[in-house]
Amino acid sequence: MNSKEVALMFDLPIDTIRYYERVGVIPPITRDKNGYRIYAKRDLNWIFLAKSLRKAGLSIESLVEFATLAQSKDNVRDAQKQILQDQLTEINAKLEEMMQARDLLEYKIETFDDHVAKINAGEMNDDEVEELWTMKHFKKQEIPLAVE
Repeated sequence: MNSKEVALMFDLPIDTIRYYERVGVIPPITRDKNGYRIYAKRDLNWIFLAKSLRKAGLSIESLVEFATLAQSKDNVRDAQKQILQDQLTEINAKLEEMMQARDLLEYKIETFDDHVAKINAGEMNDDEVEELWTMKHFKKQEIPLAVE
């Protein structure tokens, strides 16, 4: 598979894929006799992983570290796994924050018309409003963030 096909497959600019290779986010790509990149399934997996983890917020530096470890001759599987576990912990924390924001938005949408009606009728004022931060379903809850 050539660069153009890979770019279309993953909806990434060719320059991004070349950048990933140049800085070490993905291992070096095999070239044909004319110097053109020839992508194997392994390379496609690396590109997919890089794209997915970047979308999830993993830094270029962490991706480079992960890819460098993968190419090491030393036994570094634990270090690689730790990078993935750290990223999972971060994503879980972000998901929890997003779910709390989603719950708040749903609540505000569901109660919006009622609140406006109460304000317009003089039944609610600035001193007689709900305290969103004290409501059980909007308080930060402890959840396990890592997979053991």
